[in-house]
Amino acid sequence: MTSTALEPPAVGEPAPRRRQATRQKLTAHRRKEALTFYLFISPWVIGFVVFLLGPMLFSIYLSFTEWDSFTAPVWVGLDNYITLLTDDPIFMKVMGNTAYYSLISVPLGMVVSLFIANLLNKKVRFRKLFRTLVYLPHLIPIVAVALIFQMVFAPEAGPLNQALALIGIDGPNWLMDASWVKPALILMSLWQAGGGTILLLAGMNGIPKELYEAAEIDGASGFRQFWSVTFPQLTPVIFFNLIMGIIGSFQVFAQVFILTGGGPDNASQMAVPMLFDEAFRFYHMGYGSAIAWILFVVIMAFTALAFATSGRWVFYESEVRQ
Repeated sequence: MTSTALEPPAVGEPAPRRRQATRQKLTAHRRKEALTFYLFISPWVIGFVVFLLGPMLFSIYLSFTEWDSFTAPVWVGLDNYITLLTDDPIFMKVMGNTAYYSLISVPLGMVVSLFIANLLNKKVRFRKLFRTLVYLPHLIPIVAVALIFQMVFAPEAGPLNQALALIGIDGPNWLMDASWVKPALILMSLWQAGGGTILLLAGMNGIPKELYEAAEIDGASGFRQFWSVTFPQLTPVIFFNLIMGIIGSFQVFAQVFILTGGGPDNASQMAVPMLFDEAFRFYHMGYGSAIAWILFVVIMAFTALAFATSGRWVFYESEVRQ
């Protein structure tokens, strides 16, 4: 690319001088390319530093202080972290609620997505329509979804309890019963399983047909074909859904904030709503920052665990295993 922009040296010019002139032109051209690169990337760099890296570093500092956002921060060292981990029973309960929600909703959502994707991968009539209908709930804003499920979970007039009554089951007061509020939130999370379903469908369409033909020749049943051909080929997509599901489940906020406010008796309170309350309702910015960084460490730990175990079950087509 650079050679076309250089002019040939004059005939009869000494060789050392020609080489020096060529090096100077190459250097100038490379500087111009570098300047253009930094010019085009500068909006992203500025946005990253101002809106992400800067606030992150500031929140690390705040986590070691007491600050109400009106007066100067007061340095307290590790007091916020010590209080959270040893002297705040609500925080430990909140982290237990968050872990419970994540450990059940993520695998359950992945199983439901895989089941629906396998059904929609069949050659049936109106397949494109069904795929569209499955993905549509994923496009609805989470606030609207929460308001819809507030009516669905209504104890008497709600359609869910009415459907249970038809088969002789007295439905619980989903959002006001401490034993049922977390299962209600988990059921609500399945409403938006369409995002993972679409990714799995894309992965299924990329599986070579020759693998299924070879399996049929060997006499493999439909279930055996799914388990030995489809599932291994989909493990990279499943792994991606797992990572995104872990991150999203630990950051659940709108559902709790709108439906329950963390009640009853903090039975549905999660980490991010507690962070929001401490920082923006009670103006404990330092305490809220400490919650944020503990949550960050927990998410990173679960993500690292998923990556550490992925080599045992994630299959990449181009990978050669010893």
